[in-house]
Amino acid sequence: MPAYNRRMTTLKKTLLLTGASRGIGHATVKHFHAAEWRVITVSRQPFDKICPWPKGEKDHIQADLNEVSSFDATIARIRDKLAEPESGGLLSALVNNAGISPKLKGGQRMGVLDTDLATWTNVFNVNLFATALLARGLFAELKAAQGSVVNVTSIAGSKVHPFAGVAYATSKAALAALTREMAHDFGPHGVRCNAIAPGEIDTSILSPGTSDIVDREIPMKRLGRPSEVAQLIYFLCTSPSSYINGAEIHVNGGEHV
Repeated sequence: MPAYNRRMTTLKKTLLLTGASRGIGHATVKHFHAAEWRVITVSRQPFDKICPWPKGEKDHIQADLNEVSSFDATIARIRDKLAEPESGGLLSALVNNAGISPKLKGGQRMGVLDTDLATWTNVFNVNLFATALLARGLFAELKAAQGSVVNVTSIAGSKVHPFAGVAYATSKAALAALTREMAHDFGPHGVRCNAIAPGEIDTSILSPGTSDIVDREIPMKRLGRPSEVAQLIYFLCTSPSSYINGAEIHVNGGEHV
């Protein structure tokens, strides 16, 4: 076997995932790891020792996506990991899952009258601008792998939600638009970009009163499971979805209808 082909057989497909420490992100890491992908995670939190995948601490980058002034350094750290022999400079999937949704005291939603400029800036830095900057900064690695980008939006991006505040909701609506723009710009280079819009998923960050939404607004009458979201993300990053580009897929049991 030629040396180049031998090298290619040793490479693992690599996922870069932001916001991996809990909920959808945690389930996504487990799903990709089970499929024998290398998983590199980015989070403002240090790696949690209870996370059940090997090499997790080695392939974790602690970085605050709100700190836009340090973004070049963060991308450089990611590139250093992608340059390791295991990945060979290729990035097969970028999943932008990190997001923040600030609340008022008592968990109440922050409306327009409650939201100051600092809150707007923080939310958009993490939920929107970080996505654009990561995709731009790692475009060469995505193109080399003919990879996929999946952006995690929200049902709150298309309807007023009782718990998600205005900054969160508008950042997710903007992220859906950014996904379309990325699909248009990246598609000619073989890189697909799609979004998923979860509704009420059974994670630790659910707000009190979610059960009322389940009973009143979700035709399937149950919460979604993080594993169900992770399976969709995996589908969008693999060959069965090879002609899906620029889509935003609802994952909410019919809450949007």
